[in-house]
Amino acid sequence: MPLSLAARLLVSVKRFSVLLLPLALAACVSSQPPVAVQQASVPMINPQYLAMYGEKPDEPYPLPATDISDVDTRYLRREVAYETREAPGTIVVDTDNRYLYLVRENGRAIRYGIGVGKQGMSWRGRATVGRKAAWPRWTPTKAMIAREPERNAQWAGGMAPGLENPLGPRALYLYKDGRDTMYRIHGTTEPWSIGQSVSSGCIRMFNQDIIDLHSRVPTGTTVVVLNRGPLLPPEEDEFGEVASLY
Repeated sequence: MPLSLAARLLVSVKRFSVLLLPLALAACVSSQPPVAVQQASVPMINPQYLAMYGEKPDEPYPLPATDISDVDTRYLRREVAYETREAPGTIVVDTDNRYLYLVRENGRAIRYGIGVGKQGMSWRGRATVGRKAAWPRWTPTKAMIAREPERNAQWAGGMAPGLENPLGPRALYLYKDGRDTMYRIHGTTEPWSIGQSVSSGCIRMFNQDIIDLHSRVPTGTTVVVLNRGPLLPPEEDEFGEVASLY
């Protein structure tokens, strides 16, 4: 029996509604892919630096890697252009800018970051490396013991070499006119202090850097210490036992 006009119109409307249904459902779903959860930013460290400051298991006291993730990259070891009248092989210590340079040929130098302690700000001039030591012994001064007795009094007789020794794995002892200046270039147990001014010590370097410098310079190397600011007064027992300052 043929459908009436009204019935045919009703069927057409239903069919059109069915065709529109997928489009309506699609409109409820975002056409954009889901937003990925944002990952925390992790600083990328040059693999060359990771190797440079990596562990040294063959040392007498196996040295762990230095965590450089929070270190300003300007204080990491590198070769740079450096114009100077000093002869190749000379060490130049720039205490104001927290750099130590080992002068090379053709206007170049190896630049190391340093931390400068109170003794490091109490002297400037020219000296020579009078003595080199691997894994040196450390003895605190009387002033250091008085200032921090709980920390330092136990080492009044000297601290044996090791990973806890404030001098680190190497030390260069500076002499002038044949006498110890009590000025030291050495490693550190506080790598975060590189690039900083600290309360104690002379010139401290990353442990891997002082090992590198120690291997490159012989006894008798000229050292030039630049210190443009006012010199701080020395420790009260500055001219005490050799190797008493760090």
